Amino acid sequence: MPTITINNKAIQFEEGKTILEVARSEKIDIPTLCHNDALEPYGGCRLCIVEIMAGGPRGLKTSCTLKATDGLVVETDNERVRKSRRMTLELLLARCPNVPIIQTLARAHGVSSSRFSLDNEDCILCGQCVRVCKERMGVAAIGIFNRGAKKYVATPYQQLSEVCRSCGACASVCPTGCIDFTTFSEKTPVPLLSEWNVGTRRRKAISIAFEQAVPKTPVIDKNACVHLNTGACGICADSCVAKAINFDQQDEIESVKVGAIILATGFDPMDPTPLKEYGYGVYPNVFTNLEFERLSNATGPTGGKLLMRDADDRLKFTRPPESVAILHCIGSRDLNYHEYCSRTCCMYALKYAHLLKDKVGHQVQVYNFYIDMRCFGKGYEEFYRRIQSEGVRMIRGKAVRVTDRAQSEEEQGKLVVIAEDTLSQSLLRVPVEMVVLCTAMEPRKDAVDIARTFGISIGSDGFFLEEHPKLEPVSTATAGVFLAGACQGPKDIPDAVAQSKAAASMAQALISLGEVEVHPMVSHIDPDICIGCRVCIGLCAYGAIEFDTRRGISVVNDAVCKGCGSCAGYCPSGAAKIGHFTDKQIFAEVEGLLATGS
Repeated sequence: MPTITINNKAIQFEEGKTILEVARSEKIDIPTLCHNDALEPYGGCRLCIVEIMAGGPRGLKTSCTLKATDGLVVETDNERVRKSRRMTLELLLARCPNVPIIQTLARAHGVSSSRFSLDNEDCILCGQCVRVCKERMGVAAIGIFNRGAKKYVATPYQQLSEVCRSCGACASVCPTGCIDFTTFSEKTPVPLLSEWNVGTRRRKAISIAFEQAVPKTPVIDKNACVHLNTGACGICADSCVAKAINFDQQDEIESVKVGAIILATGFDPMDPTPLKEYGYGVYPNVFTNLEFERLSNATGPTGGKLLMRDADDRLKFTRPPESVAILHCIGSRDLNYHEYCSRTCCMYALKYAHLLKDKVGHQVQVYNFYIDMRCFGKGYEEFYRRIQSEGVRMIRGKAVRVTDRAQSEEEQGKLVVIAEDTLSQSLLRVPVEMVVLCTAMEPRKDAVDIARTFGISIGSDGFFLEEHPKLEPVSTATAGVFLAGACQGPKDIPDAVAQSKAAASMAQALISLGEVEVHPMVSHIDPDICIGCRVCIGLCAYGAIEFDTRRGISVVNDAVCKGCGSCAGYCPSGAAKIGHFTDKQIFAEVEGLLATGS
């Protein structure tokens, strides 16, 4: 293999590599602002300058454009190279004094100020946006115009482009973040929001759902992917070392034969937008419980810091709040929405209060507006007492409105929570900087379809119904189908874990038997009487009745039938009967009772 010497270190390399690529493979740092692995080398920023000492054309060269050759001797950090980089950084600092990446590089090279005086810009003219638009997107909607210090990036004639897709490729490669779509395109770009972070952070068209995802593999959003929609781009496939990206893959539906099924479809958090009185979606610092949860998480949009939203950009966070109101029972215990209690709100509201005191500081004012505190679990009441001792104010009364209309100087620039204190029987106006809504746990939107598919029942609250609330809390009306978690009703983590283990045990017990016990009281259809009208098939909630086309009659599957009697009650010919409950048997029982009574 050919060998190159970089900083007195001999390095073997594959032919076709540039000096920058060889240096990076050996962890040798060469600064650059214009290089991108997905684009052709450009050398525009001049920061990747190195000095060729021997084995080739001597002098200062851009390492991202010069191919490595056998016997080449290179210095990446001698005095001549450093002097050239400092001069380049002075020019960049004069042009873009407020760009963080320029400031960081300047400090690293000992440049604190610039001797030059140029216009204050954000664009460093690295050309990455222009090149990615042309080379990868195949559009060339923007270009670099003019000469010298007058250069700028724009669309032709600085007119809004009709060919720009607002795909965001230019913004994704811009090292200074100065791309403004409104100057390029008539189309308004719509950011892709991370579902895992409940819309508090952007994601890309290809992304890993979350840090602990299993399997931890990226997923391509086919509605947003430029390649799948236009055939352009494909940067991810070219960059993938394992060549694992296949754009030709299609969704597949697989059928799997199993001996038992556990339904653990979970719940949907209630969208508080329809509750206009709380201002969610109107005031930027009104958060839902899950949004606050992601803020407090170390992998969230703020790295675990509890910060307020910027008034102009909902994806930007500024400073910690000085006062927070936590509103319980938003949509729960409410005749207009859900009459049931969501069970988890009280405790996670207390947890949020504790996190605020712990992360923001003891000086932060925290208010909990509640109807009743339902601290029912082990250690819950003790935690409630601890939160009270931390100085959290507990106000018994449901908040009725959140507004920004101030009635005093203290309320200026803040959100005002209007609520009734039922203990003091007074109406309160509490000014705060942040509001957290503890929203209801709702059944999944497709719960009815799932219930119909598996032949199970749904309760009045919309959650799946267990076979018996006390004796069979994880079983359903369909044998072999079990429930686990919040799909059966709102519950906390310990309850969900206990129920899931119970469901797993029931499923394992059923499978290990190797055979199914069938209840003796099942339906039976007399083939001599059945007229093949199929009324019973449409009535059966468990799908236990099938039509025998050869004989032209309905047939009951004994293993599926639950003996509910619906078919027997509606059968127009009287062919459907319940085992051990035939007319003859019932009349015999009646005659026996009458004989005993006489």
